[in-house]
Amino acid sequence: MTGNYPLYNIPMRYDVFTLFPEMFSAYLDESILKRARQAGLLDVRLHNIRDYTSDRHHTTDDVPYGGGGGMVMKPEPIFAAVEGVLGAPPTCPVILLTPQGRTFTQRVAEELAGQGQIALLCGRYEGVDERVVQYLVTDEISLGDFVLTGGEVPAMAVIDAVSRLVPGVLGDPEAAQNDSHASGLLEYPHFTRPPEFRGWEVPEVLRSGNHAEIEKWRREQAEQRTRERRPDMLDGE
Repeated sequence: MTGNYPLYNIPMRYDVFTLFPEMFSAYLDESILKRARQAGLLDVRLHNIRDYTSDRHHTTDDVPYGGGGGMVMKPEPIFAAVEGVLGAPPTCPVILLTPQGRTFTQRVAEELAGQGQIALLCGRYEGVDERVVQYLVTDEISLGDFVLTGGEVPAMAVIDAVSRLVPGVLGDPEAAQNDSHASGLLEYPHFTRPPEFRGWEVPEVLRSGNHAEIEKWRREQAEQRTRERRPDMLDGE
């Protein structure tokens, strides 16, 4: 359901629409994401959907038509929030985090990194009014075949995975290329000092200094690990 949107220059911008913006602070203010934001490589903007309600109780949900348990997020504040920030219609992808969406993968992360700007809509309760899906959302993404209490954790996962692909975010420009799934394989095993621990030694090839042999070993290990743990990733070969 993605559209054709223009590429943007860095920083990579995320507009997150949520009922609980405070959930993101601890995650965004640590480690790599914090440094990338401080360096101006990432621009994460949090928008509280409750701020776009029109009643004094700041109501964002209501009972579902047709009955049933749970509550459904109302369309009015969601449309008001997204269009108020991004315009009508929005000029970037608007992604709903939902168990019904396409599965989030490294390929999807690469696709989104190329957009330059994305909006992430965090559902809650039984979900959002279907008119939001039909007339506002351009894409739906799921972390997998399980259900969470809201879209905030998936939104953080998307921000993290996509941000790793933004030039300059990782200290080593080749780091993201070597990650699991980046090359279609799981990543090879890693070792660090000490060379011997409790009788378990680091493979000799890694200490040899022979870079050609090291690369060959890593490729073989990646293929073996993928074959043993995720043979489905090799089905297309």
